Amino acid sequence: METRKVRVRFAPSPTGPLHMGGVRTALYNYLFAKHHGGDFILRIEDTDQERFVPGAEEYIIEALKWCGVVPNEGVGFGDGPDAPYRQSERKPMYRQYADQLVNSGHAYYAFDTTEELGEMRKLIEDAGGTSSYNAITRQNMKNSLTLSEDEVKSRIAAGEHYVIRMKIPRNEEIRVKDLIRGWVVVHSGQMDDKVLFKSDGMPTYHLANVVDDYTMKITHVIRGEEWLPSAPLHVLLYRSFGWEKEMPEFAHLPLLLRPDGNGKLSKRDGDRLGFPVFPISGSLLDVKTKKPESFTGYRESGYFPDAFINMLALLGWHSSGNQELYTMEELIKDFSLDRVSKSGAKFDPEKTKWFNQQYLKKRSDAELAAIWMKDLDSKGIKASEDYVLKAVHLVREKAVFANELHSLGHFLFTAPDTYDAEVIKKRWNEKSALFMSALKEAFRGMTTFTAAEAEACFKQVAESNGIKTGEVMQLFRVCLSGAAGGPALFEMAELLGKDETVKRLETAAVKIK
Repeated sequence: METRKVRVRFAPSPTGPLHMGGVRTALYNYLFAKHHGGDFILRIEDTDQERFVPGAEEYIIEALKWCGVVPNEGVGFGDGPDAPYRQSERKPMYRQYADQLVNSGHAYYAFDTTEELGEMRKLIEDAGGTSSYNAITRQNMKNSLTLSEDEVKSRIAAGEHYVIRMKIPRNEEIRVKDLIRGWVVVHSGQMDDKVLFKSDGMPTYHLANVVDDYTMKITHVIRGEEWLPSAPLHVLLYRSFGWEKEMPEFAHLPLLLRPDGNGKLSKRDGDRLGFPVFPISGSLLDVKTKKPESFTGYRESGYFPDAFINMLALLGWHSSGNQELYTMEELIKDFSLDRVSKSGAKFDPEKTKWFNQQYLKKRSDAELAAIWMKDLDSKGIKASEDYVLKAVHLVREKAVFANELHSLGHFLFTAPDTYDAEVIKKRWNEKSALFMSALKEAFRGMTTFTAAEAEACFKQVAESNGIKTGEVMQLFRVCLSGAAGGPALFEMAELLGKDETVKRLETAAVKIK
């Protein structure tokens, strides 16, 4: 039997920003495709026009580009042999497949109004049952199974609204083989006669999804576990079309859970606990309120894309060993669906920060300096590349995010206005003031001013003034930076230079009085 080339797709709906759970789905599809030398496609499933959000599609494309999860083909990434990739642009083709199901007896026309459907549901619920349009209730509704052929034709000819529903078998077990969960068995009595084709001429997700996967030769459907209840219907559709041999293999990914493990991770959790749940920031209409809603992303929060991807890959998948830090190439090489967990993956915001810090450590001084330079430019602070490069080297050790560099080393560019009150209260006195004055003059007389020379001078002045270095070391730091802690003290003095160091000692002596 000929082995089919692996083809997978990420098929989001443009109904809002791309949640990090959606990014993980895209990532796993991407890794699986690349691991097997296959194709990864981006398809936009916009059959639900009422929930369409302007700008959402562009957001999805930009987010995937930032993450480095780049499709071979698809919306925003170039056409391939299966274009177009928006379902709204594929609309004409779906009708023929819906008609094929009706003609083969696997689907039927239903003319029920919203009021009639509501009455049916109420009758069933009042009787203590669960409302469902199924093999039993359809016999009492207005559809092509209960109406004569002539009446059906007459209603259609008159332009009466109708939908096309799947005719679920009455008493069968539907078996779905899931690559992560094993066999999933559902009795057809638990299934609805789902709408496949709507009265507005658009297919529902179920029909369009299966038709597109078939026509695009998709070999594996890797998606979130929220779609697992739909899998039996999709298997039935493949069977009804006679496409069993072309049916893709299914893999339903575990949910991303809140940090406490209780429930699905949502935007509200991020807002409440102070972490992003979207890859990039933006503002889109809320699909429910129809009002603009802003949201924060990992990119704007200072995360590196490779750190974000590394963290996300390990939420629900475990490596073959104990490796935690992965390049994209290493993820592609090691990835397999048999190491994806069945149970939900608990999100840890602190671990996510740890990942970013590890990737920051991998960045060169020059890379971080380039980021800091942009920050300085936005603040109107002028500094040479060489100076910023040295500043990065001094402060980078404590940084978790590149956008923290200025908060960690702002005093390297701007003299302090205030001084740590606790240190001043504890250390500033007549004796230490005399020491600082003597140190200032000693510094002023130096011809060269390296860190080692500044430290040697500091110790010599302390000894000459009969004071222990421990009594004035932190005070000296506060005079230079205003803070009690910070980078290596004498390296900081060297970077500031002799003149600036002397000037700050003079200013501190005046302000602290």
